[in-house]
Amino acid sequence: MFTLRRVTVPVLPSGAADLTVLHLSDLHLTPSQTRKIAWVRELADLEPDFVVDTGDNMAHVDVLPHLLHALEPLLAFPGAFVMGSNDYFSPHAKNPARYLLPDARTPRVPRKPDLPVHELAIALSAAGWVDLDNSRARTTIAGLDVALAGLDDPHIDRDKMPAPDQTTAGADLRLGVVHAPYVRALDALQRDGAELIIAGHTHGGQLCLPGLGALVTNCDLDRGRAQGLHGWPGARPDEFSGHDSTWLHVSGGLGTSPYTPVRFACRPSATLLTLTAR
Repeated sequence: MFTLRRVTVPVLPSGAADLTVLHLSDLHLTPSQTRKIAWVRELADLEPDFVVDTGDNMAHVDVLPHLLHALEPLLAFPGAFVMGSNDYFSPHAKNPARYLLPDARTPRVPRKPDLPVHELAIALSAAGWVDLDNSRARTTIAGLDVALAGLDDPHIDRDKMPAPDQTTAGADLRLGVVHAPYVRALDALQRDGAELIIAGHTHGGQLCLPGLGALVTNCDLDRGRAQGLHGWPGARPDEFSGHDSTWLHVSGGLGTSPYTPVRFACRPSATLLTLTAR
């Protein structure tokens, strides 16, 4: 039941034309998921101005050719990406009840990445997408000057805020990108001046209850911001001032771990963000 969500974010300078950003996250793709692959390919029909992929693309050691086939039509558009833990490490079986804990991580045993994360980064970069893992960049999107700052995945403690430089000065828009919306990562990007932060990881809660919403976020982000557009820190969209808060969009994601392939009241999704003038 893949669905496309549409969100409007008033974040551009006065008088600027609208800008569309397609946000993909948490595909957790396996080679057999042909319907998901076809659905992702069809997203190119939206003709976004920019694509942001916030990681956790892979869920199988042999999935890279299938993933690149899924993303191929979207690589025709400018884009940027960060990695998630499941771009480094393949999923493994664990007690599914752990998912209901505030932090579902199991104690980490040091191991080398067993997924083709470097090959994925090379392929996306070769297509022109910007690797924002603990990095900054400057680009032009639909005529707007955009400063980008990103973090590698805080869920596995790979995040390190890139040092300040001149890539942010005078930009029309400052965009922050991270896989897992841990408080420390959101705070770092907000302090850095990001006017919009784009994140994934939560799966929208994956298991939601009517009237209650998400049961967990699998990080220290509050359940009320498990999915969708919110202010950070503290502000709701209907009270957002823009002076002491930044916009935060959290994707509900398009997949699950192969070992917990269940969603409830939380459809897998991608989001088309329309950025408009303030």
